[in-house]
Amino acid sequence: MSLSASFNKVATKVAMASGKPLTFCICVSMVVLWAISGPLFGFSETWQLIINTSTTIITFLMVFLIQNTQNRDGAAIQAKLDELLRVGEGQNRFIGIEHLSENEVEEFRKKCEQAANAAS
Repeated sequence: MSLSASFNKVATKVAMASGKPLTFCICVSMVVLWAISGPLFGFSETWQLIINTSTTIITFLMVFLIQNTQNRDGAAIQAKLDELLRVGEGQNRFIGIEHLSENEVEEFRKKCEQAANAAS
């Protein structure tokens, strides 16, 4: 299995697991345990550093994993929409507009609004 395929598999599993209620409850429990342990460690700098470092590392890694999952999902949805436009009675000129600049996409959106208003 290639590195890319392995990464995609792991990223999908982590992204799915991170959105589960159980995962949230586990994270809340960890923060509560950390807070309760504060008096035992005298609210030391090391005690504070543990939560700061842990949350920073987890957040940093999760950004990349979730972004990978979102990119793949967005590309898959776009491919499905393009195929519907291609086989349906839609207008093929819309296929691939996600690659245009923001201004060009806005122009397409305005043209669609004008066409819808003219049709009604």
